[in-house]
Amino acid sequence: MSSAQDPFYIVKEEIQDSIDKLQSTFHKWERISPDMGDQAHVAKELVATCGSIEWQVDELEKAITVAAKDPSWYGIDEAELEKRRRWTSNARTQVRNVKSGVLAGKVSSGAGHASEVRRELMRMPNSGEASRYDQYGGRDDDGFVQSESDRQMLLIKQQDEELDELSKSVQRIGGVGLTIHDELVAQVSNMGSSTYQ
Repeated sequence: MSSAQDPFYIVKEEIQDSIDKLQSTFHKWERISPDMGDQAHVAKELVATCGSIEWQVDELEKAITVAAKDPSWYGIDEAELEKRRRWTSNARTQVRNVKSGVLAGKVSSGAGHASEVRRELMRMPNSGEASRYDQYGGRDDDGFVQSESDRQMLLIKQQDEELDELSKSVQRIGGVGLTIHDELVAQVSNMGSSTYQ
């Protein structure tokens, strides 16, 4: 069976898409100011999405366990089984990293320190630039606050749309995962009945 027809690879691709979207949303969440009330809402949705993806990976691991009982029946070998196990382990690690990052409320090491991200987000000058702003009379703080608020609301709206899309993707993966599980159970029961005939 080619990898294009193998249900494992179909589900793997959908799960990886969900993980990629999850990580993208997580990185956007990191840039939301803690003062915004929606940060907690998005964090809760991220954790829920992590749980859904973890469930999908669990289902895929169950399918691997069933296939490992008789790999030749499924047209795979031990090397392929190990490759699949490594992928599910890596997927689980990716999701766990996002989940722990959200729960800890910390910025990932790839994005830099929280103060740097906040400075960039708020477009605050570095210490060397601060004196120039003071020299030239500063800037319109009310306009800055309004534009920053508008920008963060747009970011939150984009995250909500991405989370909705991610949720739909996770639901599709769930359906595919259950179908794979049902097919594997049916094949195992057919194997059992054919040995008694």
